[in-house]
Amino acid sequence: MNSQFYKNKRGLSLIGLFVASALSATCANAAVLDNTDMQFGGYIKVDAMLSDYSNGAPGSGHISRQFYVPGTIYGVDGNGSQVIDFQARESRFNFKTITDIEGHKLTGFIELDFMTHADGNERVSNSYSPRIRHAFVSFDKWTFGQTWTTFQNPAALPENLDFIGAAEGTPFVRQTQIRYTNGGFQFSVENPETTLNEYQTGSRMVSGSGMVPDFVARYNIKTDGGTKLSLAGIGRQLNIETKQGGTQLDSTALGYGVSLSGILPVGKDDIKFTATYGEGLGRYMALNYVNAGVIDSDGDIEAITSYGGFIAYRHWWNGKWRSSVTASAFSADNDVSLTGENVNKDSYSGYVNLLYSPIKPLTLGVEYMYAKNSKESGLEGELNRLMFSAKYVL
Repeated sequence: MNSQFYKNKRGLSLIGLFVASALSATCANAAVLDNTDMQFGGYIKVDAMLSDYSNGAPGSGHISRQFYVPGTIYGVDGNGSQVIDFQARESRFNFKTITDIEGHKLTGFIELDFMTHADGNERVSNSYSPRIRHAFVSFDKWTFGQTWTTFQNPAALPENLDFIGAAEGTPFVRQTQIRYTNGGFQFSVENPETTLNEYQTGSRMVSGSGMVPDFVARYNIKTDGGTKLSLAGIGRQLNIETKQGGTQLDSTALGYGVSLSGILPVGKDDIKFTATYGEGLGRYMALNYVNAGVIDSDGDIEAITSYGGFIAYRHWWNGKWRSSVTASAFSADNDVSLTGENVNKDSYSGYVNLLYSPIKPLTLGVEYMYAKNSKESGLEGELNRLMFSAKYVL
C-alpha cells in the first residue's frame, strides 16, 4: 500500500493525453506547458482471498471482505465461516504535473481507486465507484488539499498484500490539510472530526461541530547509513455540541498523541516499525477501532488512552524473491463504568508472505494473515486469511 506515483516510461496514456489536451485548451499562458512534466501512473492489482471467520462471515460486499479492518471480524451468526472473494478494487490510477515557474515549483496530484464502497455487486458486472484518495496542489514549501495526515508515515508501512498490512498498529488517515515543509520539519492544520462513545451504551457519536483544526508537527531524519526516522506529535480538540434525547451536550476536551516510525536497513533487508501513544487519538489509530472519548454522566468528554504499533522484517532471497513478516497490535484503556462492555478493547494481527517479481513492473505473491479482536465483554472475533495477488505497476 503505497501513495507514490509511478511514471509511465512508455509515454502518456490516453487519459494523460486527454488531461494534457484539456490543460492546453484552458491554460492562459501556453508557455507554462513547456516547463511542465506530466506523469500518469498507478497499478492494476487482482486479489483472491480465502477467509475463515470464527463467528460467521460478513455479507458479500462488506468492507471486511475487501481488506482487514479491525472491529469488523466479529462475524454474523448463522452465516458460513469460510468464504472466497476475488476482486480488482485496489487498482488505482493517478495523474501528476510538475511545473517550474520563475524559480518556483508547482505540483498537482490526483489519485483514485475503487475501495471501501458498498455499491456494485458480484452478481453480474462487479462495477464499483471510484473514490478520491489524494487531491492536492503544492507550491514550493506549501501543500493544500487531501493527502496522508502529517501524523502518519506511509513510507514505514510494510510490504504486505493486504490493503494496509498492519491496520491496528499504524496511524492511518487521509484528509484535507494545509501543510508547511522546511527541510525535515513539517507543520500542518488538518480537518477535525470527533468520534465518541455514548454514556454506557458504547454507541458511536460523530461530531463535526468543532471550530478548532487538528495541529500536527513532524520531524524526519535520514542518516548516511540509510536509516530513516520520523517523530510526529498531534494536538486536537475533542468537541460535542448536540442534543441527545432531552439532554443538551456541549463539551470539549484535549486530545494528543506521539508517534515514532522508521526504516532500518539490515544489509539488503530492512526493518519497518511504528509505535504510537495518545489520549483522544480515536480515528487516527487502527481505522477508528476505538473512539477518541466517552460521554460521562454529566455530559462531559473523557478522553480514551490508546497505544499501538507494528514491526515488519523484509528479507530479499535474491533479486526477484522477497518475504515480509509483520506483527501488529493495539490496545485501549476503556473506563467500562462509562463506556459499558460493548466496546473494542484490543486487536492483534500477524502476516507472512512470499513475493516474486519476474520482471520489475509485475509482482505475484501469496500471504497468510491471522487477526484477533476483543471487546470488553469478552466477545472475540478471529480471522484467518490466505491471499493471492498479482500486481502490475503502470
